[in-house]
Amino acid sequence: MKKEYDFTKGKRGPVIPPIPNKTRITIRLDNDIINWFKNKVHKAGGGNYQSMINDALNKYIEEEKEPIEDVLRRVIREELQQDNATQ
Repeated sequence: MKKEYDFTKGKRGPVIPPIPNKTRITIRLDNDIINWFKNKVHKAGGGNYQSMINDALNKYIEEEKEPIEDVLRRVIREELQQDNATQ
C-alpha cells in the first residue's frame, strides 16, 4: 500500500448505514425467478429486483390462504397483463 494513504481516522464497517427493519441474508433462488424480476425492473426503467421479490413475499403473507406458488403465478400474470396493456 502506498504511504500517502492515511487511514488513521478511518472507521471499520459499512460506508452506508444499514436500512432499518431490513436484514441482509443469503438465499438461493432459481435463475428463472431472478431473471424474471430483473427483466421487470429493466422494462420499468429502473428499480430494485430484490424489493420486488420482497413485495411479492409480503403479498403472500397478507394473503396467507394461498400457496406461495399460486401467489407468485398470480403476481407474474398481473404484471404480464399490465405489460401487454401498455404495449
